[in-house]
Amino acid sequence: MNPISFALIAVFLFAASLAHAECKHLPLAIEHTKLSLAEAKAGKSGGTPLLMGNLSNALEHAKASEKAEKNVHTSEAIVHLEAAISSAQGSESTQCQMHTQEALKHLELAGQCPKN
Repeated sequence: MNPISFALIAVFLFAASLAHAECKHLPLAIEHTKLSLAEAKAGKSGGTPLLMGNLSNALEHAKASEKAEKNVHTSEAIVHLEAAISSAQGSESTQCQMHTQEALKHLELAGQCPKN
């Protein structure tokens, strides 16, 4: 195998792994955001371990998805997840719920974007 063919195969495999990471992490970010929203709507703010855990997991997966494939909606969701975490830590239930809802909206929109 010549070096050019080897390089092309390596680039293809790397790109495929990034696409897989985006496909894997975005649904997990959505799932954890939905769980966080249910907790926030139940009035369980104030940084409860379950709420904080779900928000942190959602943020982690959203960042991994964004790293794998840039998307304006994923970026916006990350901003709202960070704000939701800050709000939950400050016992601001209404703000936490609002930011979590916005994050979910943007994550779902990110999943609808056509792939290039």
